[in-house]
Amino acid sequence: MAQRTQVLFTDDIDGTEAAGTVRFGIGGTEYEIDLSQAHADQLAAALGPYVAAARKVAAARRPARTGRPVRHDQSEVRAWAREQGLKVSDRGRIPAGVLARYESAH
Repeated sequence: MAQRTQVLFTDDIDGTEAAGTVRFGIGGTEYEIDLSQAHADQLAAALGPYVAAARKVAAARRPARTGRPVRHDQSEVRAWAREQGLKVSDRGRIPAGVLARYESAH
């Protein structure tokens, strides 16, 4: 059996059929609004003088998260922990609390 999915945009101002979604930003916040062509034209006309006088700015990029935890030299962490009076074993995992304190100190 065939299916057909239809997405209808509704103008967020007056509830009529929208031509599409308009994205804009102001005050450091990004917005989206679904508008009919008439309302999109009104928004463009209202913002036109400000856009004409403004400078374009590249979007801020955040560094990608790898999902991997930060790896530390285990012997350095153990030596630091002992200098701080923390008890750590010579082998095995270093407790998370010790690692957290090491990271905050460095």
